Amino acid sequence: MAAVLHPTPAGTAEIVDLRTVSARDLEPLLQEETAGWRSKLEWEFEPSADLVRRFVELRSLAGSALVVGGRVAGYVYYILEEDKGLIGDLYVIEESRSLENENCLMEAALADIMAFRSIDRIEAQLMMLEYHSARSLPRADCLSAYQRNFMRIDLRHASLDEGRVRRPMYLEEWSDHYHHSAALVLAAAYAGHVDSRINDQYRSAAGARKFLYNIVQYPGCGAFCRPASYVAFDAATGQLCGISLASIVAPECGHLTQICVAPYVRGTGIGHAMMRQSLLSLRRMGCSAVSLTVTTSNEDAVALYERVGFRTARHFAAYVWEGC
Repeated sequence: MAAVLHPTPAGTAEIVDLRTVSARDLEPLLQEETAGWRSKLEWEFEPSADLVRRFVELRSLAGSALVVGGRVAGYVYYILEEDKGLIGDLYVIEESRSLENENCLMEAALADIMAFRSIDRIEAQLMMLEYHSARSLPRADCLSAYQRNFMRIDLRHASLDEGRVRRPMYLEEWSDHYHHSAALVLAAAYAGHVDSRINDQYRSAAGARKFLYNIVQYPGCGAFCRPASYVAFDAATGQLCGISLASIVAPECGHLTQICVAPYVRGTGIGHAMMRQSLLSLRRMGCSAVSLTVTTSNEDAVALYERVGFRTARHFAAYVWEGC
């Protein structure tokens, strides 16, 4: 059943089940959203838009659509993972964009997810949603919000100077047989870290393995780029102690999807060395720019990225609802 919302200049707005609309109904939104990702983030959204089209046409994508004046003006979809819900995307076309319309879609997704008694946590990172530090959101009583930076480096002018590594180590290109060891490093690196409050997959080796698998197999963070992804090994023990994973998000733009080191090698320059190697590889492959995301309060990481040459191009938020 449709939920009638508020009158607008274009007519009455209502929320309907996403499975009642067609891919053709969504096409103007997806085209505008794709253009927005390209212009604001230098990111080719088309592979993700194609997945949305496919699952909407199959009537198998859970979520809601905002209908204004008889036309679909926004959508939100979500995914359920065991005891957690993930809001995958939320977008309202520019002519109908308002905090009220975005919040109506958000509330619809939250209500649907919270109806499942097995779900006790909902996560969302929506890079195209305009960030405001005082933004009002539904279910604020159980909401935690974390500011994040979208950072970018221009590889055409970056010097990428070699830093000093203060612990013997060596690098190897990523291989899938590193999944287990990399997951252990990932979980150890984020133990007690703010990012483990944003993404609970960081809290265990099993969750970290799932996180790594998703990066390698799915296009949410671009097409995984093995030649620009590296693992670092402690030369004394042969133990994997760091990872730097990269993807291609547009023909001439890369993205660093994950950089972390084991706690016992922090401050040794290994993280910088891995990142530099990933950036050099991406430049050799023809990338003129590379982006990454980082939580703003992670000041040490932000400072490292700025020393390398990254600059913050946009702020967005990570949202977590728990105990609602």
